Parts: sequence; C-alpha cells; structure tokens
Amino acid sequence: MKIRTCPVGAFQTNCYLVADEETREGVLIDPGDETERLLKLVRNEGVTVRALLLTHGHVDHVMRAQEVKEALKAPIYAHRADLDLIRTAPQQAEFFGLESGPVPVVDGELKEGEDFRVGNLVFQVLHTPGHTPGGIVLVSGNSAFVGDTIFAGSVGRTDLPGGDGRQLAQSIRTKLYRLPDETILYPGHGPPTTVGEEKSSNPYVRALDA
Repeated sequence: MKIRTCPVGAFQTNCYLVADEETREGVLIDPGDETERLLKLVRNEGVTVRALLLTHGHVDHVMRAQEVKEALKAPIYAHRADLDLIRTAPQQAEFFGLESGPVPVVDGELKEGEDFRVGNLVFQVLHTPGHTPGGIVLVSGNSAFVGDTIFAGSVGRTDLPGGDGRQLAQSIRTKLYRLPDETILYPGHGPPTTVGEEKSSNPYVRALDA
C-alpha cells in the first residue's frame, strides 16, 4: 500500500491518496480543497482513483469533493449520519469565510461492519461518532485514516453542531484503542501518530471522560 499525504486549504486538511501498488488503483480520502493540486498528485502518481472517501462532513474535508468526483469520474462515499452535514458545506464555508465548491453528491454509504475494497486494498470501516455524528475511521493493515477523531496529542473538536465529547471518548476507547499499538494513525490535521503513543500520552481523551 502506497500513501501520499497532501495538506490542502486554509485549515491544512490532510487529503490522503492511498493506492494498491500492484494494480495502481486507489482512493482519495477527504479531498477538501485545492482541486487542481489533488488532480496533479493523482496524475503524477499514476493512480486510477476508484472512490472518494469522506471521514466526516465538515467543510474542510468535503468542499472540493464534487469537483474531484467530476474530474476523476469517481463516486463519493460517506456515513449516512453525516449526509445532512455534507449538504450544508456552502453554509459552513460561508461561516469560515471560504469560497465553497458545489455541494458533494454522495453516491454510496460507508457502514461499520462492511469492508470497502479497491483493487487489493481492503478498508475496515469503524463508526466513530463524537466529532460529528457520522465520523468514521478507515483501517487497512497497520494504517488507520482517522479524520478528526484523534490527532497526535489531541482530539477533534466537540463544540460544533453534532459534537459530543463523551461519545468521542467512547469511540476512541472502544474502537481506536482496541487496534494494535503499532497501528499508524493518519489524522485529518497534523502528523501521523500511533495507537500506542496516544493510549499512553493523549491527555484529551481522559479529559473528555471527566
């Protein structure tokens, strides 16, 4: 599995190009901004993108998904609990003073308990509500793409509409922290970390339980 990280937009949201090195097929996770830059990355890597996967519905993760979808002819997948949030992308963009793209049209659902397959890649879907109602984590091998569920030394905000601190802590403890300690966590912002590192030192998960 080949992973390329591309931080985009005002919030430096990590978009991930994940590809099967044998078939050169892959996915784009959270194409939030800078459409042309993302398309150039795909071309340069020689990857055929089969799907766009959204970890949750906040504007910095979804704002350019429809443009990328139309350019690559790749369907968009998300958890159904965030569909209403995704539809409000223009309003979210206006709130943050951003220029919005077209509203993403979601083509398929990411469900916990159902694997998502592209080429030889297999992603296990974990539903991790708390940052948003439909937040998900995508696990493939020893890699987990966690969106804004958790960061290196921090966690996603829970003070936005649909956020719930206790629910987020439960998601992290019962889903993420049950993955092997060596699992690499690729967050929506900032550098990668590991399950073991966050279990041992992340103060915010404990604070959410308080």
